Amino acid sequence: MAGKLTAAQGTGILLVTANVGSLFEDPENLQKTWLREFYQTVQSHKPHFLAVHCQEVGGKNYEASMSHVDSFVKELLSSDAMKEYSRARVYLDENYKSQEHFTALGSFYFIHESLKNIHQFDFKAKKFKKVVGKETYSETLESTPSLEKEKFPQDYFPECKWSRKGFIRTRWALPDCAFDLVNIHLFHDASNLVAWEKSPSVYSGTRQKALGYVLDRYHLCFSLFHLFCFLDEIVCWTGFLIKKRTTLCSTATMQTVRAADTNEVDKLIFRESDNDRKVVLQLEKKLFNYVNQDVFRENNGTSLLEYDKELSVFKDRLHELEISFPPSYPYSEDSSQGKQYMNTRCPAWCDRILLSASARDLVLKPENEEKSVVYDNIGPNVCMGDHKPVFLSFRITAGAGKPNANKHKCCVVQ
Repeated sequence: MAGKLTAAQGTGILLVTANVGSLFEDPENLQKTWLREFYQTVQSHKPHFLAVHCQEVGGKNYEASMSHVDSFVKELLSSDAMKEYSRARVYLDENYKSQEHFTALGSFYFIHESLKNIHQFDFKAKKFKKVVGKETYSETLESTPSLEKEKFPQDYFPECKWSRKGFIRTRWALPDCAFDLVNIHLFHDASNLVAWEKSPSVYSGTRQKALGYVLDRYHLCFSLFHLFCFLDEIVCWTGFLIKKRTTLCSTATMQTVRAADTNEVDKLIFRESDNDRKVVLQLEKKLFNYVNQDVFRENNGTSLLEYDKELSVFKDRLHELEISFPPSYPYSEDSSQGKQYMNTRCPAWCDRILLSASARDLVLKPENEEKSVVYDNIGPNVCMGDHKPVFLSFRITAGAGKPNANKHKCCVVQ
């Protein structure tokens, strides 16, 4: 696996973001495949420090899926593939009876046996503590001192519908640097029709507001600690694709169908101007049925990245490596389908890993060989659920983070 550390090698880091809700709907098939692909990624990149940030742990019916969550965690902690990771911290928000606090987030951290000196921050004691052994925390994470967890304010939720959206922050110190890791679950597009009405959509505005809330809350950390944000639900570009008359509907005409009882828009149908008025796209609240899914797969869909504008408002605060993988959502949950998208949402790069400026500089140090930095998805050819996990693999070379390494004061929460 990771092997012995040397000054020349530096510390291998693997960061993974994964919406795992589907795994608990079909644990016999999807969960086994997901774990196999995950282990292969770990074995391929051989990290010394591994962070896995999960969203929707437990799936749609958390109470019924509790036993599946337990077996998933036990498998990760005890599998042969992870046996060289002698220390672990697992944080599971299982307090599903508390509507005020429940986020269904899960943050997993694994430390290789060859990494001798790693500390985690205690936010209550305001000091770093050495990480030893394997520990799992669940239910009331609000009182756990080694993390900060929060649900987004209720007035942030579209239509004021309280749902499982929030974030968890942890802080870590290696010999050469200290960094924050934030697991964030933002708001999804509740209706394709509403998302289409304007660009950026109302949902996009809510997500930007929520992400800005997290960044503003911890903005003083930027000068002290490298910040890595793991995001789920950066998504909406349906409006851009259609209204700009791109490849999807370049010569189509639109038909609006309204509900008889309310006169509200029920569906939008885009037809070719000729070719027997063939339907190329049909939009409904939870339907995005496009005639040619290959446009999202050809060249990994990267020709459509120009419409991926949602994060542009944070361009001075957050950074991302170049995307070279296909849209990460919404894939079919049929275990026999690895590349097929569901006809529910416009495929988009929902799952992202973003970096503060100092974290970007740490990852892209000149001494890091280009091949040692990889930003990609996991399980490209098999079914991983409706989301493909996304990972960032890199190495922190000895001394790379020295300017920040000893700044262990807790930043002020605004």
